[in-house]
Amino acid sequence: MKAHPSNLQSSVFNPQSASSVQKPHVKAPDPELIGQTSKILHAHNLTTVCEAAACPNRTECYARQTATFMILGDTCTRACRFCNVKTGKGSPPDPTEPQRIAQAVKDLELRYVVITSVDRDDLPDLGAGQFVHTVEAIKMMDSSIKVELLTPDFKAKEALLARMVSCGADKLAHNEETVRRLSPSIRPQSDYDRSLATLRYYAEHFKGAVKSSLMVGLGEHETELLETMEALLKVGVTELTLGQYLQPTPHHHPVIHYYTPEWFERMKEKAYEMGFEAVASGALVRSSYRADAL
Repeated sequence: MKAHPSNLQSSVFNPQSASSVQKPHVKAPDPELIGQTSKILHAHNLTTVCEAAACPNRTECYARQTATFMILGDTCTRACRFCNVKTGKGSPPDPTEPQRIAQAVKDLELRYVVITSVDRDDLPDLGAGQFVHTVEAIKMMDSSIKVELLTPDFKAKEALLARMVSCGADKLAHNEETVRRLSPSIRPQSDYDRSLATLRYYAEHFKGAVKSSLMVGLGEHETELLETMEALLKVGVTELTLGQYLQPTPHHHPVIHYYTPEWFERMKEKAYEMGFEAVASGALVRSSYRADAL
């Protein structure tokens, strides 16, 4: 269906409306495939984001020979109100981690890998070197494996962003996460414009696709969401994912609204009309959903 202007009017939702739409249904994962994958990951002392977040899409991704690994530990130097990763100062980067990931990729027979990380503002290079070493280890093992990097903003330091551009990755991504108005409260140690600057640098210097992701249900107006999508397009982002925010604990930002499947489909069509080249939009869509096909 086509999106009509009357359907795109500004609207903001109060907390009571979160119960007005049924919560997204989570499919049960394939226990055999999950078990096989977990055994290999544990053998290499690794955890995928898919496992750590109990992502509802992980069976589908594993079956497609894709997975997302989080490097640089499990402790983030930032404290975003949507994220359940613990905050603090992390351990020094593990020099064996890149090779362990590469071996796990081989053992799992993966063909597409997403590498992401916690924010490591405590490190001199903000963690950029570990991204580079991980890509190099995977590509050295098998250059045909596609690697997508979902990076922090690296404080938009061009010298660090340049390392991502030149490290051999096949796609670069950084998440804007939410609209300008909500960004200071949702991501207090990050910055809406700094994220745009990071994405702009990637788009201007990287030959491959550049992707970003947005969560919805945090209290945004639909017009604000469309403005953010326009801003992403303006800086050169060509691929977009839209997904429903789900509150991880009672201490995190509440879900203000659950959107319908029809709404997500309408926003997908709108995103294509705006000029995005690839879009994934749905309640259970996450940053790396069907990353190999997007």
